[in-house]
Amino acid sequence: MANKFGLGRGADSVFGIHKSEESSPASESSAVSQNSASSQAGAAVPAPKNLPAGINADENGQLWLSVDLLKPNPHQPRKEFEEDALNELADSIREHGILQSITVEDAGDGTFYIIAGERRTRAAKLAGLSEVPVQLRKFNDQKKLEIALIENIQREDLNPIEEAEAYYQLMEISGLSQEQVAARVGKNRSTVANAVRLLKLPEDMRTSLVQGHITAGHARALLAVKDSADMRILFAKIIGNGMNVRDAEEMARTLNEGAGNGTKKPKEPKNENKDPNIVELEQKFIEKLGTKVQIKGTMERGSLEVQFFTKDDLNRIYYLIVGSD
Repeated sequence: MANKFGLGRGADSVFGIHKSEESSPASESSAVSQNSASSQAGAAVPAPKNLPAGINADENGQLWLSVDLLKPNPHQPRKEFEEDALNELADSIREHGILQSITVEDAGDGTFYIIAGERRTRAAKLAGLSEVPVQLRKFNDQKKLEIALIENIQREDLNPIEEAEAYYQLMEISGLSQEQVAARVGKNRSTVANAVRLLKLPEDMRTSLVQGHITAGHARALLAVKDSADMRILFAKIIGNGMNVRDAEEMARTLNEGAGNGTKKPKEPKNENKDPNIVELEQKFIEKLGTKVQIKGTMERGSLEVQFFTKDDLNRIYYLIVGSD
């Protein structure tokens, strides 16, 4: 992923957050205390004043909070956390502790939102820690989403749909354009635009993308198909045949042109009164055969039309239906 920010800069640097703009007095003290805790001066640092109940400061001014009082950022774009990766991080935390404080915000009900560091918090729980080092900050909804988005993108932790949803949510919350969002997260505008387009995929195709059954390249090829039935055909071929992205793009062009004869495919009349049982059967045939299938008539009598686009396609369908000789 291009144009990634250096992790050492932190989200504060990325967004130009100044104490006078976003930080509460308590969070200013916690930011100072984090640096003090890592120094070797050994001098005691006065504890910050007016800390919310549940947060304690040690002799170095570092703030600590019970993991039981932490809850996810409501604008966290990441929904999936890999178990193996969390266990590896938990092992590291057992040996070395948490090296970077978790950024939190007072939720006002005795608990605290995790603004940055949910993965570290989950791993800390696995490692058996009862308390974690924190820095207390306060952000508006836009900043919460921006920081969570930046943190995950920096580590390439989001799947394509999570990333797309985060960009879209950021635009909705802040009223930013795609170009402005791209500038905030250090991406090209086209990267953000292509990501957001993925949200136009049908739900099952989005699930396949999240699960890794298809790639973002496959998804873009599917989105290029103009007709929804043809999109289903291509999706079935990708899933069933392991079609690569280049072949998927070529088939998308073929479907759009009408079996590759260079002429625009005429629109088929829609039959809103078509028997839903027939529609369901057609869909099952499409998924099984990986090509366009139409049932004409009724459930009692009619005809079945199966299309093919190349000789290889015909052979493939033949072996699916008839089997090997």
